[in-house]
Amino acid sequence: MLPSSYHPSGEHFKLASHDELSKFLAETERRAYKQALFAIRDEHVALDIVQDSMLKLAEKYGGKPTNELPMLFQRILQNTIRDHCRRQKVRSRWISLMSSLIPQHEEADFEPLDSLQDEDNNSQGLAPDASFEQSQLIALIEEALIILPARQREAFLLRYWEDMDTTETAAIMGCTEGSVKTHCSRATHSLAAILRKKGVHLP
Repeated sequence: MLPSSYHPSGEHFKLASHDELSKFLAETERRAYKQALFAIRDEHVALDIVQDSMLKLAEKYGGKPTNELPMLFQRILQNTIRDHCRRQKVRSRWISLMSSLIPQHEEADFEPLDSLQDEDNNSQGLAPDASFEQSQLIALIEEALIILPARQREAFLLRYWEDMDTTETAAIMGCTEGSVKTHCSRATHSLAAILRKKGVHLP
């Protein structure tokens, strides 16, 4: 006999069995793939997103009542799609940010983000056919972040990863907005120097 779940309304709902969960996922997979593909426009990434979402559903909510599975899965799927888009947006912005570091900006409180142009919406994420060189650059930036001084890394990640403004970053770090700009400026220049040592020449 299958387990049941008691609902506040007084009704009992049958919990999903392994076979029922498998059947639900099989029936949902194709539609979910189409949703992800429309959002991401990359077949391989869309498939990864769907498989990841299905795994999350099975691990976290596999024992939920069968009638709750569709809504739970859609919530997981949409969150996974948004997380992917956010990561791509941030990574694309990092490339633009590092490329904006030019010699004439040497003052201590200069923040490249303040003058970074995005009129063509270039920070909305890498296209599906993004070059291998861009992926390598992102990996190098992530490696370089690890060796930055803690305060520089904190300021950089809050500003360019969490997309917080200078005021919000200053409040979190417990310092002045001027200090935030200084930390960010030093971080970006340090990252540029590290990349140059690794043979990466930014435009």
